[in-house]
Amino acid sequence: MKNILDTIGNTPIVKLHKIVPEGSGEVFVKIEANNPTGSKKDRMALAMIEGAEKRGILKKGMSVVEYSGGSTGAGLALVCGIKGYRFRLITADVFGKEKIGLMKALGADLEIIESDNGKITKELISKMISRASEISNEPDTFFTDQLNNSDVIEGFVPLGDEILQQLDKDIDAVCDTIGTAGTLMGIAKSFKNVGSNCKIFAIEPASSPILSKGIKGAHNVEGVGLGFIPAIYNSKYVENVITIEESTARKTCRDLAIREGIFCGTSSGMNVAGALQLANELGPKSRVVAVACDTGLKYLSNGLFD
Repeated sequence: MKNILDTIGNTPIVKLHKIVPEGSGEVFVKIEANNPTGSKKDRMALAMIEGAEKRGILKKGMSVVEYSGGSTGAGLALVCGIKGYRFRLITADVFGKEKIGLMKALGADLEIIESDNGKITKELISKMISRASEISNEPDTFFTDQLNNSDVIEGFVPLGDEILQQLDKDIDAVCDTIGTAGTLMGIAKSFKNVGSNCKIFAIEPASSPILSKGIKGAHNVEGVGLGFIPAIYNSKYVENVITIEESTARKTCRDLAIREGIFCGTSSGMNVAGALQLANELGPKSRVVAVACDTGLKYLSNGLFD
């Protein structure tokens, strides 16, 4: 391998044994913490930067700007550092200090926006986006603009390909929470490419059911439930939307750590909670896949495992 970027992807998939109720289908978890910065977002960070390079809109000597709660920012900091670009990042004080520390450690120039109520809201995300957009007008600056960048989808197509290969295409359902929607749309594209009949389910926090009910709300599940429907989300690929209570997601994280040895963050817990619900509904012969988006190490300070 030439450098650390070559280790992105090809993550393991693990079958759950201890927390799946009797009579339910099989539940498999894709362990994305095995990527270099500990999250699935390394895939999309690399895709956005290399896509821009191929189109000639990102060149040597330029800066990159993005807004992020942590995982995308860490992935972009890693990729930009290896490729020699200055990376400017807009984040907010609601996100875990481990995530902010990781982005800084990897070389990101941080600007931190203060929240009004300590929660993730549409208004806070809009402030972050607005500031990143403002910086993007400076000379020799490229805005990766994750919510409107179709390279994000391409970055996650290999994730779908890996799941198909690892489970011999024998899958009934896949679910994932919606942030940019890149993961789910990339998996959907991968499955469509091979004619898979696997059903795709979107998951969102019950307190912010924008996809299922058109209602925005506040929550503390980092990276998902932004309070608006992301531009690259296409509902025609989605069988249904599942809402999960944040408390259920947090309990699932603790169960995964203690009973399955899988150490992951809140959105991952939400994904697995959704997969467990689907496996129960689809019955004992079903196979359901959830994505464990990142490592639980990023959530130690916010009380997730207390």
